[in-house]
Amino acid sequence: MKEIPVGTKGHYEMTVTDNDTAKVYGSGSLEVFGTPAMIALMEKCALESIIPYLDEGEGSVGTALHVSHVAATPVGMRVRCESILTEIDRKRLTFDVKAYDEAGLIGEGTHERFVILNDSFMEKAGLKKQGISH
Repeated sequence: MKEIPVGTKGHYEMTVTDNDTAKVYGSGSLEVFGTPAMIALMEKCALESIIPYLDEGEGSVGTALHVSHVAATPVGMRVRCESILTEIDRKRLTFDVKAYDEAGLIGEGTHERFVILNDSFMEKAGLKKQGISH
């Protein structure tokens, strides 16, 4: 892993579709941007910001998220996420994340990721199928 500077920023935008709704995710009954979709947006935003710093064979997995979803967004509206890397502890990265729609803030919080070696991670995950714990 190359050195990732604290303060590294991420940005990601998308348009809310029918597939992104609380109703589709099963997290609610309404056809508005679902919290699981907002969380995925935040994770993607943070991940995309660090990809240039990862060496070949490295990846990153989300391990913690503490967010508030404070406003509803209808289908068809644009949403965007902004992330900023606030802390690095070896391979643990902590981000502040905020999501907005065209009317303003819809969610915010913190997100934690770890830098991993893809092959080792997948090997350990595969051991679960064999009943072997790591």
